[in-house]
Order: sequence, then structure tokens, then C-alpha cells
Amino acid sequence: MPADDLPAAAGPGDPSPPPGLVVAAHFDELPGYGVDRPGGSDSWLFTWTTAGRGLLRQGGSEVRAGAGDLVVLAPGVPHGYAVEPGASHWRFWWAHCQARPAWTPWLRPYGTDDGLYAVAPVPKALHPRVEAAFRRLYADARGPGGAEEAPDGSGIAVAHGTTARELALCALEEAVLLTTAAARAPLPPPGLDERVRRVQALLAADPGAPHTVGSLAALVALSPSRLSHLFTEQTGQSPMRALREARLRHAARLLEGTGLPVERVAAASGFVSPFHFTRVFRARYGRPPGAYRDGIRATMDGAGNGP
Repeated sequence: MPADDLPAAAGPGDPSPPPGLVVAAHFDELPGYGVDRPGGSDSWLFTWTTAGRGLLRQGGSEVRAGAGDLVVLAPGVPHGYAVEPGASHWRFWWAHCQARPAWTPWLRPYGTDDGLYAVAPVPKALHPRVEAAFRRLYADARGPGGAEEAPDGSGIAVAHGTTARELALCALEEAVLLTTAAARAPLPPPGLDERVRRVQALLAADPGAPHTVGSLAALVALSPSRLSHLFTEQTGQSPMRALREARLRHAARLLEGTGLPVERVAAASGFVSPFHFTRVFRARYGRPPGAYRDGIRATMDGAGNGP
């Protein structure tokens, strides 16, 4: 089903939680439920479906989620999600937070260029343990004395303070590690040229390297013009556009997880000019790099001082 066929969202443009918080809950929604965020989210969204079916869209990518599917949406890309048309309901755990840098390579084999990661199928024997991790995530986010599970459709938990936040992230990390280690990585799209796959893997593994169309073409024994044509034809974007997206995702993770100066982040992500980096980062994430990091830190500080 094309992304345009998603049901009308219950809350078009619903804001996502601020990026520094860990927010979690367990919902059981009926047909008609949906959320649409044309500007994407400032934080990562993790969903673990326990019953029914959901439909999630991220950029130009789309996936149906059934019981035992982990679907992750990266920040900064327009997204929406809803009860799948024809399904009686969608019961799922969800969590908004900043992903730890270590999670990215675990998720990468299940991802698209739009930042949608569909981790499935996860063996049924692991489903209870993964759900237990989400229950613990919810309880830890609520803090000492928190409930072990959220009531369906209510009881959103927000982690206030460093201890609650870190414990909740540890529980989510267990769920991510369990599912990504046990699921079968999806096969490449049928007909995708092996040379295109190799270039995609190289960009994902080392986005900060001084890649050019010529250097990439030489590694797969193609002429630059042939690589550009083939890559664009099969992926919908040019090699340099794919490289820029990979670099921006890498830069965002560095801003979230390190204290490196913006200039160092730019250089480590492959941007020669800090001014160019600032311009394209703001176009992609809606704010310049410094403000992006400051927003995360301010939210985290505020959470630490909350009740």
C-alpha cells in the first residue's frame, strides 16, 4: 500500500517528545487511530507490536508490523503510523528517546535510506523476554515504585532524573540487542545490483571518508557516469545524495552522544566546511548543530530536576 493510503491521522502534526527524554507506554488502539508528523520527530521512536497490526511510514518507506515485530523510526524524517486498514486493533509498546550510538550498527542491516528499521521476524521464543524488557523500560521510566506495565491507552511514563533514564535505556538496549541478534536480516531488494549494494555498505560503514563518485566507482569497477546512473536508477537518489544523508545521520549521532565541538563533528562526518555543514544540517533537522545539541542537553537537565 502506498504511503498516501495511510488512514487519516488522529493527530496531524502531533509533536513528538523532546529529544532528551525517555518516554514510554503501552497502547491498544482501534481502527481510526493514527499519528502524522510531517516534520518527523526530534527523537527516535521504537515500537514493539504484541497483537493486531500497525502500518508505519517513514519518508518514502513503509512497513506493516505484526506481533513480534520491532520497528524503529529515526529522527528528522517525516513519518506517520496507524492501525493497519482492515486490522481490528493494534497493541504495541512504544518508546521515544535518543538511541545510544552502539545501537546503530545493530539496526543497520534492517534499515532503509529513510531511517526506517524493521527488525523481523523475531523468533517466537524470544517474544516474552522482549516484552519483559519493554515492561521493565516502562517501570524504570516511572522511577521507584513504578508500575510493571502500562494500562492500554494510558499511563505514559516519562523518565525524570539520570537514574531512571539510564535504567530505562538499558532495558530498551536489551530489547534492541535481542531482536537484532535473533531476527533474520532482510534480503536486498530483488534485482539490486551487487555493485550498488557494495557502495551502500561502504557509505554506511564509513560516511566520514573523502568519498567521491570517482573513488566509489573505482572500488566497484565502474565508470563514474555508469555508477551514478545505476545507483540513481536503483535507489532513487544519487551516490552523493546518499553520502550526504549518511554523513548527516552520523553527525547527529555524534552531537547526541559526544561533547565534540561542532567543527570536529563536521570534520569527523566528512564535511570540509563547518559553514556548509551547519547549513545542510539545519535544512535536514530544522535547527543548526549547536542548537540541536543544546536542545537535547536542556531537556535532559530539565528532566533531572523534575518531580
